[in-house]
Amino acid sequence: MKNSYYNIGGIFFGLMFTAVSINTKAQTRTISGTVTSSGKPLSGVIISQEGSDQVTMTGNNGTYTLKVSAENTILLFRHPDYAEEKFKLTNQNVVNISLEQKVKGIEEVILNAGYYKVKDKERTGSIAKVSAKDIGNQPVTNVLSAAQGRVAGVNIVQNSGMPGGGYDIQIRGKNSLRVLGNNPLYVVDGVPVGGEMASQFSGAVLPASSINPLNSINPADIESIEILKDADATSIYGSRGANGVVLVTTKKGKSGKSSSLDLNVGTSYSVSSVISNLTMMKTEDYLRMRRQAYQNDGITVYPANAYDINGVWDQTRHTDWKKTLIGNTADAFTANVSLSGGNERTSFLVGYGHHLQSTVFSKDFKYKTDNLSANISHSSEDKRFQLNVSSRFSLQKNNVLSEDITKQAFLMVPNAPSLYLSDGSLNWENNTFNNPAGLYNSSYSYENKQFLTNMNVQYELMEHWFLKLNGGLNYQSFDERSLKPNTMYNPASYQGQSSASSQSYTSGQDRFSFILEPQLNWQMKKERHALDVLIGTTFQKETASLGSMIGIGFESNAFIENIGAARTKIITDQIKTEYRYAAFFGRVNYQYAGRYILNVTGRRDGSSRFGPSNKFANFGAVGAAWIFSQEPFLKNRKWLSFGKLRTSYGTTGSDNIGDYGYLDTYDLSEYLYNNTAGLNPSRLYNPNYSWERTTKLEAALELGFIKNRINLTAAWYRNRSSSQLVGYQLPSITGFPSVLANLDAVVENSGWELEFSAKPFSSGSFQWESSINISFPKNKLVSFPGLAGSTYANTYVIGQPITSVKVYQYEGIDPATGLYRFKDFNGDGKITAPDDRQAVENIGVRYFGGWNNTLRLKNWNLSFLFQFVKQRNWNYNNIMPIPGTMNNQPQEVLDVWSQDNPGGTYMPYSSGSNGIKNQLHVFFMNSTAAVSDASFIRLKNLELGYQVPVKGTFKSVKVYFQGQNLLTFTKYFGPDPEFRNIGYLPPLKTYSLGVLISL
Repeated sequence: MKNSYYNIGGIFFGLMFTAVSINTKAQTRTISGTVTSSGKPLSGVIISQEGSDQVTMTGNNGTYTLKVSAENTILLFRHPDYAEEKFKLTNQNVVNISLEQKVKGIEEVILNAGYYKVKDKERTGSIAKVSAKDIGNQPVTNVLSAAQGRVAGVNIVQNSGMPGGGYDIQIRGKNSLRVLGNNPLYVVDGVPVGGEMASQFSGAVLPASSINPLNSINPADIESIEILKDADATSIYGSRGANGVVLVTTKKGKSGKSSSLDLNVGTSYSVSSVISNLTMMKTEDYLRMRRQAYQNDGITVYPANAYDINGVWDQTRHTDWKKTLIGNTADAFTANVSLSGGNERTSFLVGYGHHLQSTVFSKDFKYKTDNLSANISHSSEDKRFQLNVSSRFSLQKNNVLSEDITKQAFLMVPNAPSLYLSDGSLNWENNTFNNPAGLYNSSYSYENKQFLTNMNVQYELMEHWFLKLNGGLNYQSFDERSLKPNTMYNPASYQGQSSASSQSYTSGQDRFSFILEPQLNWQMKKERHALDVLIGTTFQKETASLGSMIGIGFESNAFIENIGAARTKIITDQIKTEYRYAAFFGRVNYQYAGRYILNVTGRRDGSSRFGPSNKFANFGAVGAAWIFSQEPFLKNRKWLSFGKLRTSYGTTGSDNIGDYGYLDTYDLSEYLYNNTAGLNPSRLYNPNYSWERTTKLEAALELGFIKNRINLTAAWYRNRSSSQLVGYQLPSITGFPSVLANLDAVVENSGWELEFSAKPFSSGSFQWESSINISFPKNKLVSFPGLAGSTYANTYVIGQPITSVKVYQYEGIDPATGLYRFKDFNGDGKITAPDDRQAVENIGVRYFGGWNNTLRLKNWNLSFLFQFVKQRNWNYNNIMPIPGTMNNQPQEVLDVWSQDNPGGTYMPYSSGSNGIKNQLHVFFMNSTAAVSDASFIRLKNLELGYQVPVKGTFKSVKVYFQGQNLLTFTKYFGPDPEFRNIGYLPPLKTYSLGVLISL
């Protein structure tokens, strides 16, 4: 299957390297034969006679036939993935030849830079690529999971293990002080897909209510993703490129001389379970803690509601609630089928993907996706006209419980009663048990539909002149519903008595956008000079509508999905927004002698999101590269295959701020005057509301040794973001606490990125490729005028990362009292906030990277990726209830302070009745004790595959085992060190078996 994908690439390389043909009148003869690699037939090999226009290509069985003349009897055999072979003919008519897998040079890798494509060798910007091969090695539903640990400078965190959720992606750090101002631009086949759909009701189950837009793209449909990082690569996207650009290129049909069809079928089954590093107390230890807590508080008679120790509940009972509530096995089934074909002028591909996944919760919740894609490409006979049209439809249906119960799984008392009675009904244990299984009667669900289509047309007006048009449509419909029936509560409680207290929440939003980008491209090569000029314009319009309703009280829960049947109906604002964007952009690329490269890009943007005084802005960048390995004094050095120095400098911007932010707005008043509701001003007008700007600087060195078998890249960067859009404080006399405005605060991201790859064995039956990348990011707030006198002083510190937090300085346990001690910064004899919340902890990454290996032995292949992150983050102390209350605790809490254990970590247990201890524990939860090392090394991915020898109908059959998040090495105190908000379901460990069949 892989070889067939290279047919079009083989033709391209064959035609490019074949010498200019000349017509000769000579005798011809026919040569035939078979091309193999490692004993197997090799398709897609271009065979030509040197100096002739006769070209042919091997079919699926590796055979070929070619007419040659007697003028020049040298045959050339070329394939994108194999070393070129020359064969000198004598008098034979049959030539069988075997090609060796070659070490692919940097000069042969083509990168998608958005508006243009560039050879890796010739790029002046920072562009990282993840190929379909790397994506296909992993059992994931979002391509961002496949990029974790593979791309230098790109830190990706999966928010939780809940299916259909989001990801936090930082491309060279956080540039904006706004939480929502750091998302990259996502572009699929040239069409921006917009940001995340705003979910209103998922915050209790999906961290930050985040649903990533790439969830709608089937990973099996993706040919590659390119991530643009520096100014040279991103400035052509102007105001949308400040946080980087993620370009997704989907698979296309492969053209060739034959008109055969290729049918590819893949299916897999996987099982997943929760990753957790916490071991909770057993019943015996827990009850001992509880008794000691009451004793410490001077309470001799247990309260009536202390059911765990006062004899109401069985004190010999033990339940591992982590295993019971989130310890189930989630399974998933995936199936993909695609049909492709075509000839040398027209090709097509249609595909369908289906994925069905359950959860680790006890009840049968499901996440389901269906994807349908189609693509057709056509070119005229003279190749002057080219057309490519792609369309895809995706449907995602997610149904989970309305609230994540992971935290409850850790806090549940180990001797609590069983969840269900013998008849299967919920057990409320005579109204003494708050049963978490009641949440299984609630649900949060969403249905996300997306239709995405794009068209790319190119016509060669005359020699060197190309007219292009890129256009696309994106329609997305997102409907969500949260159901909270009374059956999720104890029937004896007010909320659980009848359906009169049941609640239903629903919202719907639609987004429609179109984009048109006409472009004119001029390419010229003359002697040692090469010039490529591109100019174009962008017109984009997006409309969105949003509305939600709440229903409370139903005659029966059978009507709970019909808010019209609710006794109380709350209809929120029905909002419609419109976003318009226009731009003019250009690029000039000049090369001299194939070793001196200058690239200049620029863009003038106009956005409807800004005030009338600042609707337009200019962005641009310049990049330069020197391929010093082409210099005469180095060109023939066998040890140096490639060497390049490159640098770039430029500005990008961000209009990722929402619509109408500069306008004054009003809310409906709750007070009436003459039975008429009034209006309250809710936001002030700001005509100077303007763009956030990011200035980027980069320098890099790229080296290749021993025919590119060893490659090294080192890059340094510095990004400075200014004109931060924040709430500017106003005097109270204005009636508003703040106005959203551009403040001259500057955030700097700088760092180093190192990449090393080697191919110790690149030919023969055994092959081994290895690569490692590591990034050292550094973030700091350079300036913030008026910070000291603002409320932001409680959050930010000049010279510190913007992810830093201010906490209490924990100083251990006072041996005289056995209570926690904290530093009194203002010396007033008491601990208060914010005066004593002055210790600064850097929540963030120090360095991160990945080590990837691929090994092949005959028909076997093995690949594995280790991801590593050095970081500090909140630990379990941040969400831990005071030890001694009616909540289970990790075994670490057994290390309690006493006269016999003066080095104990936790102060003596308390039942929660001591106000002083309760307050001290709140300080403890927000102190330096709650921040610790959260570094980890993770076996992120492993694949073991076998290529089954086949004949006849089957072109290839591969069976494989894949694993995700298999091993984690960490000293982190908490469920798992990878999270966005602590307390949610951790990422899942996955095992998968599958088969790929090509017919």
